[in-house]
Amino acid sequence: MPIAIAIDGPAASGKGTVARGVARRLGYRYLDTGAMYRAVALLAQQRGVDWTDSQALGRLARQLDLDFRWDGEYAKVLVDGHDISGAIRSQEIGWGASAVAVHPSVRSALVARQRVLADHGGVVVDGRDIGSVVLPQAELKIYLDATLDERARRRHDELRRRGIHQNLAQVRDEVAARDAQDSGRATGPLAVAPGAVRVDTTNHSIAEVIEIVAKLAKDRCP
Repeated sequence: MPIAIAIDGPAASGKGTVARGVARRLGYRYLDTGAMYRAVALLAQQRGVDWTDSQALGRLARQLDLDFRWDGEYAKVLVDGHDISGAIRSQEIGWGASAVAVHPSVRSALVARQRVLADHGGVVVDGRDIGSVVLPQAELKIYLDATLDERARRRHDELRRRGIHQNLAQVRDEVAARDAQDSGRATGPLAVAPGAVRVDTTNHSIAEVIEIVAKLAKDRCP
């Protein structure tokens, strides 16, 4: 019987890439909750809604028409049928996602939808509060982490591949600030869920981490 797998971790810990890889390995669905918050931030920006406007952001979150579709090795993010996969991956929208995520109106709307999407198992869900808040009953909870220097290096490499050239020290400061914002927020903070298996990815390749998580998942299947 397929299970629900919750993968949490800080920025640039590799959770999105690992979650997608595990989903493909096991034939599970993949749910990128971070993309949902990024989508709300992007739509708010496009519609002139301030990221501090809790009421308006809550309406956007409740009305969000979002879907995930596999395209080769990647999961496309669609809103109102339009592919926003690239637009939501900017540094600015990443900060926006963290900003809108502090609002209970946004979180309650998106958490409710995430629980419905994960209801029947056979799903890999990644974010920052999946095992602790969204899916506390998930059969397998994983907390991925890596040193701050390693996560900054990964984010720096990712930005460079996208043609964004930024000083490594500046990227490190931004990742550290994102950690503080995500861990310090009152609603759904980044945390290690009770019963989660901690996996340090600092000295592991993505393929190795996918194998570790997939094996844990197979061991948990009834």
